Amino acid sequence: MNTAEYLLAALARRGTKRIYGVPGGGSSLDIIAAAERFGMRFVLARHEGNAAMMAVADAEVTGAPGVVLTTKGPGLMNALNGIACAALERAPVLLLTDGFTEKQLSYITHQVFDQRAATAELVKGYTQAHSDNPGAEIEALLDLACTAPIGPVHLDLTSEAARRPAGELLPIPRRNAVALDEAALAKARAMLKAAKKPVILAGLEALEAAEPLRALVAALGCPALVTYKAKGVIADADPNFVGIFTGGSLEAPCVQEADLIILAGLDPVELILQPWRYSIPVLDIGLRAHPVHYVTPNASLHGALAPAFTAMAEAATRSAWDGNAIAVHRATMRAALTWQGSGGVAPPRIVTLAQEAARRAGRRPRISVDAGAHMFSATAFWECAAPRDVLISNGLASMGFALPAALAAALDNPQHGAIAFTGDGGLMMCIAEIATAAEASAPCITIVFNDGALSLIDIKQQQRQLPPEGVRWARPDFAAIAEGFGAAGFRASTETEYIIALDAAFALNGPSLIDVTVDPAGYPAQLQAMRG
Repeated sequence: MNTAEYLLAALARRGTKRIYGVPGGGSSLDIIAAAERFGMRFVLARHEGNAAMMAVADAEVTGAPGVVLTTKGPGLMNALNGIACAALERAPVLLLTDGFTEKQLSYITHQVFDQRAATAELVKGYTQAHSDNPGAEIEALLDLACTAPIGPVHLDLTSEAARRPAGELLPIPRRNAVALDEAALAKARAMLKAAKKPVILAGLEALEAAEPLRALVAALGCPALVTYKAKGVIADADPNFVGIFTGGSLEAPCVQEADLIILAGLDPVELILQPWRYSIPVLDIGLRAHPVHYVTPNASLHGALAPAFTAMAEAATRSAWDGNAIAVHRATMRAALTWQGSGGVAPPRIVTLAQEAARRAGRRPRISVDAGAHMFSATAFWECAAPRDVLISNGLASMGFALPAALAAALDNPQHGAIAFTGDGGLMMCIAEIATAAEASAPCITIVFNDGALSLIDIKQQQRQLPPEGVRWARPDFAAIAEGFGAAGFRASTETEYIIALDAAFALNGPSLIDVTVDPAGYPAQLQAMRG
């Protein structure tokens, strides 16, 4: 095999099935030409940043490395927001760029800058596959992407390097399981034994260890809260599930009632920009120590999470929490997000009616959620049963994530498809990918909370009593735009119109968009309830 073929074989062996991007005239064409032979599909995106978001979502739903392919120069630079997303969402993504040869760099300056330096602050590793053993370079790079802290890597590949012989596939290095530190485990168990009312705060690292964590929660009979990315790690239907933990004020009454906080795979990148508000002892169970954290744990248990949760469950005894008290906390948190606006369709209803329509259609779609005020309703009111039922950019909190992510999720599971919940601002950053969804026949429903503003920023502007400048716009007709890109478009300003549109969208095999009129008046109360 040559190096391009070796790369594709190595990715296929690890489970990668799709490559997203916008090619250039160099090694990217070699990759595309050979992809199908290795069971891989190339998806032509309309913008490299969106392609990188697709790769992030693909990595999250499959567990395999996601791949974004770009040309040199501007293609690489366009992808960087998505690569930053991969870094802060802890997603294993390969950025595959066309490169310059040393001979070219001796006389070319067109599109030339230091591509390695451009990605250095975002990626875990970089290579050009120039050595005598390019296969080993590739395997090491992919291993690095999948090792905690999981994140993106960069392969800068020239056409010449892509065509060099690379030999046969090397064995994937076997990773020996690291045993739990017995002293740390003993201290963690002692803390748990001394606690009467522990509370569990689950984060993104727990996505790979949901069942052992659920067993620990059941053994303790204690409240469990999840971050946005960990939604579904504890099912919404679980009687111990309380709600979402962001570091804000909404969850504080429940957490403050505890005498021990157990961080279960919670990465501090997931929390909002507010100081830690609790003086309660903290036990951190995670993949690794975080050098910058909101709180200094009283004890830590680091390493593989499934055996850690299992070992803690084996030592657990029933807590003093009352099931009714947990139910009250859950109901109180949900009631605090009740919509107080009028006109259009209320955001909580946009979410619950979509889930009801999905059930009528016999679908169980994943949802993706964009950054913005609508995310409060989308994450709180969509009921999850499994990890990764919700995809969201939380560490980077980037707008323009929902549509590309939903497209990738729909391609991964076309039987059930996906729903993108997005604000109008986020959608306008990536709406051309509706054409990508149409071309790929992706069963993706984009639901737009069309409120004519950057609502979350608008609220903050109002809170500071500043004039309403730079945050509002005329509401576009997104349904008409979707139709122009080859998707079905619907508009709804009432619940009845919205329900009709939902049923029509779920009856389709391809992409659709529902443009829903929202009055943003209820957002400030939701923000106040969530964050204080």
